[in-house]
Amino acid sequence: MSVIAVPKVRSKRVTTGVTLSRRTGMVFVLPALILFAVFIAYPLFTALSYSFFSWTGIVRGEFVWFENYVTLFTKLPYSTDIPNAFLHNILLFVGAMVFQNTIGLGLATLLHRVGRFKQFFQTMYTLPYLVSPLVIGYLWSLMLSPLFGPVNAVLRAVGLDELAQPWLGNPQTAIWVVVIVTAWQWIGFPVLLYGAALGGIPQELDEAASLDGASAWQRFRSVTLPLMVPAIGTVSVLTFIGAMEAFPIPYALGGSQGNPAGATDVLSLLFYRTAFESGASNAIGTSSAIATLLFAFIFGVAVLFTVMLRRAERNLT
Repeated sequence: MSVIAVPKVRSKRVTTGVTLSRRTGMVFVLPALILFAVFIAYPLFTALSYSFFSWTGIVRGEFVWFENYVTLFTKLPYSTDIPNAFLHNILLFVGAMVFQNTIGLGLATLLHRVGRFKQFFQTMYTLPYLVSPLVIGYLWSLMLSPLFGPVNAVLRAVGLDELAQPWLGNPQTAIWVVVIVTAWQWIGFPVLLYGAALGGIPQELDEAASLDGASAWQRFRSVTLPLMVPAIGTVSVLTFIGAMEAFPIPYALGGSQGNPAGATDVLSLLFYRTAFESGASNAIGTSSAIATLLFAFIFGVAVLFTVMLRRAERNLT
């Protein structure tokens, strides 16, 4: 019995089509890659290189290896400002996870179950983070003013005079004002992401658990919440990056010095002061070292979170 050889014309066409589609895709991706290289990658590598040199104004001096990094942890004011600012960044992240993401998850679940006026409330929760954070910060600083701010006026009007205070003038409350204002502005972001994740969960799973006698809380804890692990992980990573990069709201509420008495200071403000306000001869080298350390920490923790997220997703399948 003879075997007839069939020419592989179809596979060549498929290969050619795939090659053309890849080339076409590269054409569309190339502008974004160029913008990323010019405005993100190049400044990152430039800051890294600057951090290994001494500077006199804008004149680059000799190669000093890690001397700028040693300065950050051994010489004042950096040795005290860096731990203080880093602690406030961590508080921003924890506060965002507790207030912003927890309340956002609750609101998204409520809107998903109720359904009525869902789009209206999603739009209302989303509007604040469409406004510039700097504008949000300045508006809240006016609202919290001890002289003419409506917040203290309302507290006094309802008989809670003991709660009325200079919120941004008290070191004990200033950082929590930054946390709450940040969470208030960005709460719409987890509402949208969690809402989309809830919409992707098959309704049959919730109905089956309901038929088995599970309560609403049991269905949420045992069925809905595990299936939302990817969305929760994504929101957590983005929240961490946003908290560590925080600048506009702390700047608007506490100024570049992180007032009062450094109570609202964060790492981005410390970088800004070092680079543009310190007047130090080696400001470029020291500020570049701060920027490099901040990027390395954010990148490393974000990668770790992502690996843990992928592992959790695999355990669910």
